[in-house]
Amino acid sequence: MPTVAVDKEDLFERLGKTYTTEEFDHLCFEFGIELDEDTTAEVEEAAKKGLPAERPQLKIEVPANRYDLLCIEGIARALRVFLQKQTAPVYKLVEPASMLTATVSPETAQIRPFFACAILRNVTFTPRSYASFIDLQDKLHQNICRRRQLVAIGTHDLDTLEPPFRYEARPPNNIKFKPLNKTEEYTATQLMTIYEGEKHLARYLPIIRDSPVYPIIYDKQDRVLSMPPIINSEHSKITLNTKNIFIDVTATDETKLNIVVNIVATMFSEYCAEPYSIEPVRVVYPDGRTVIQPDVSSRQTTARASYINSCTALSLSAEEIASLLERMSLDARVSPSNPDEIQVDVPCTRPDIFHECDIMEDAAIAYGFNNLPRTFPTTSTVAQPLAVSKLSDLVRQEWAMAGWVEVLPLILCSHDENFAWLNRTDDNKTAIKLANPKTAEYQVIRTSLLPGLLKTIRENRKHPLPIRVFETSDIAVKDTSAERQSRNIRHAGAVWCNKTAGFEIVCGLLDRIMAMLEVPRIFTHTENATHGYYLKETEDPTFFPGRAAKIFYRPKGNPPYSESQMSQTPSASGTTQEAEPSGLIAAAKDAVSAAVSKLKSTGDVEIGLIGILHPTVVEKFEIPYPCSALEFTLEPFLKEVPHIWADDV
Repeated sequence: MPTVAVDKEDLFERLGKTYTTEEFDHLCFEFGIELDEDTTAEVEEAAKKGLPAERPQLKIEVPANRYDLLCIEGIARALRVFLQKQTAPVYKLVEPASMLTATVSPETAQIRPFFACAILRNVTFTPRSYASFIDLQDKLHQNICRRRQLVAIGTHDLDTLEPPFRYEARPPNNIKFKPLNKTEEYTATQLMTIYEGEKHLARYLPIIRDSPVYPIIYDKQDRVLSMPPIINSEHSKITLNTKNIFIDVTATDETKLNIVVNIVATMFSEYCAEPYSIEPVRVVYPDGRTVIQPDVSSRQTTARASYINSCTALSLSAEEIASLLERMSLDARVSPSNPDEIQVDVPCTRPDIFHECDIMEDAAIAYGFNNLPRTFPTTSTVAQPLAVSKLSDLVRQEWAMAGWVEVLPLILCSHDENFAWLNRTDDNKTAIKLANPKTAEYQVIRTSLLPGLLKTIRENRKHPLPIRVFETSDIAVKDTSAERQSRNIRHAGAVWCNKTAGFEIVCGLLDRIMAMLEVPRIFTHTENATHGYYLKETEDPTFFPGRAAKIFYRPKGNPPYSESQMSQTPSASGTTQEAEPSGLIAAAKDAVSAAVSKLKSTGDVEIGLIGILHPTVVEKFEIPYPCSALEFTLEPFLKEVPHIWADDV
């Protein structure tokens, strides 16, 4: 959660009372925020030693979605309303005789298409309120603005500018101005080089650096206000003597644009000669659309007293709940047509309220969480594990008891790890890919457990051999038939790494878990079995040629093979005959074809692969020893979990 440092004396003066640390900590808890630190003791200790020290501060943690609490003005205002020392302020737009206009050019659609403005008139700053004004912008930039990627804020001395304003996007070499705290003019291209060495601005350069055009704001005299999201102009910088403030906000997200311009304007409108008054600006978009910014009107919604009481175990009337909501800066009243319905006006400073449950939470905070009655639930439930979880636990326990080590790698991996490094190709129909991966290391959701197991061995390759690791977890694939267009599949996988391949080791591991699942092995002489599993040699690019096999599972009730595939082959006429030595090659081909066709006619299910990994695979994962791997799905072995309320339980 964001931490806001406020001047202790200033805050208590605004609240009209001096609190002890314990008292203020309790007040914060009651309101739903947290006192993280009181620096009074540190300041006093420094003063005793004759060291310079700032005024005592209170460091307060606030919820990440309460943007109105990111400054001392918002915290003091909310606490005063909570303590019923004042009513929630009503913010209003004061339209001048001639409203200022800002025009948005079509080129801005390439970089930051949305624009908003606001004006604060006759502002009186003190050094502390001025510092708070700057700090709020930084807090918003790091929070909802996502380090200026989504939204950027600029503030200017309106008296140094001449409207109307123009928001444009130009090639960087066509932009030249004197940036904040500089004495010379530079082109935008030069600024990209200059600010690479300034840590606090260098982090924002990649946002627009590769764009063919940069956003820029001009006044009527072609004087630059700012180049968002990088830097403001030196010409229009605000000072302690600034009286009229012009606020500009540019964004790639219109919703966040409106939230940010409202928060900045409303929080500091209390310093205007007419408190809580804001002058709007007319913004004209390229398509001719005109928007009056900011929109500080409240949003109307409703909540039911019965719903709030059911969630809080209270028995309050709608009038009592409405009075509680008033303490949370919400204008609430009982509906004249429905005594159970509460009409709520949500101010523009509370974008965190979306649903009825948010209103219920505010009512509970105002009532006091510690005051809520403690009761036993009216219903009792019995928990039971999911069938797939029970099955996974069985596999984990048996393989761990066999001396293997369980690992828990991440479900995200790079595209190469999931495909190229396993000698597999991407069909663009299976893997779920991240649209905006933060790093190349996390691009897709794995479709196999092998990348995670092999990366684990790579990072632990200096450990004594053999290395035996396993995992039972989910992979994910696309599924257009599902509502969410994807589905999870529970897999079990294991890798043996030693100086020798150890194919027989992973075969034994497979046999062990199948024995615990009561699935018998199907051999040549038991191929007519109605239930079991067997291996069938295959060629897979992930595994060494001739050293890989598919794992097939025959569920109970499926038809078995009707004839031996080892000693008989179908003849050209369709009758069965013994294979002659002279026709061994042809007979072998026929046997394979017959086996495949019979496999398709039966209900045998391919559940996984087992084999010795290809040398190129272990080389790409930087493993210096041969490895054998096993991976199969656990889904076919799931047994139906009985309903807990079934009569036969």
